[in-house]
Amino acid sequence: MCHDASVSRGEEIPEHLPGGSGGVWRVGRTVRRPTGPWTPAVHELLDWLADEGLGGIPHVSGVDEDGREIVSYIEGRGVPVDDEVVLDQVLVEAVAWLRDFHDIVDGYAPDGPRVWRQTGDDPVDLAPGQIICHNDPGAYNWIIQSGHFVAMIDWDLAGPGRPIDDLAFLCWTAIPLYREIPLEDVVRRLELVVDTYAEWGPLTLLDAVVARMTTASERIATGIERGDPGMINLQKKGEPQRTRDRVAAFEARLPAIREALEK
Repeated sequence: MCHDASVSRGEEIPEHLPGGSGGVWRVGRTVRRPTGPWTPAVHELLDWLADEGLGGIPHVSGVDEDGREIVSYIEGRGVPVDDEVVLDQVLVEAVAWLRDFHDIVDGYAPDGPRVWRQTGDDPVDLAPGQIICHNDPGAYNWIIQSGHFVAMIDWDLAGPGRPIDDLAFLCWTAIPLYREIPLEDVVRRLELVVDTYAEWGPLTLLDAVVARMTTASERIATGIERGDPGMINLQKKGEPQRTRDRVAAFEARLPAIREALEK
């Protein structure tokens, strides 16, 4: 039987939540997650976004006595991406949220270097053209209520990046591009993304998907070498080779997608 120290303090019995690094728990109206050197920067970001009025994000309540971060639990359901393709309307709502987030966070400038999970142990500054991205806005990190997108969770990988990288990552699991679906669905949903975000054309976005997901596999490999528990958990699921194989399969499908877009 699993015992959690919070039970002895009279709190509600914890409920283990799937995903994350394997150590994510719901306790009452909160979620408890493992922390790391990146946590102060992520909390600073989330607090700033909340102050700026961005909806659809968890709110931070500090760190508990077990050293886990405390964020608000958001009601709804997750998306089992291997078994479900989200509705067109949900896809549009998530892309619109991502655009709002990027527009708001464009005004965020930490007052010095920060440690982020995917940039290593040394603090870094934003480079020209970068914002703080979510860096993991896959559909598995969405919360759905009554058939609508309502929130983006799991911010531990937030850090410097380009807006198109976030959008490309979203497309990977939400169109989805990581697995084969009917070509006409790929084209229709890609055009919905492009029209909603209103920044880049579909061919530019497709190129960004290959680059972003190649980077994702490299970051996972680096995290495994560093001993990052979350990346080691992904290794148990076949990463980074799984993503490398999926990118190669996607590249094989790309000529047909490009041809369909140009018709």
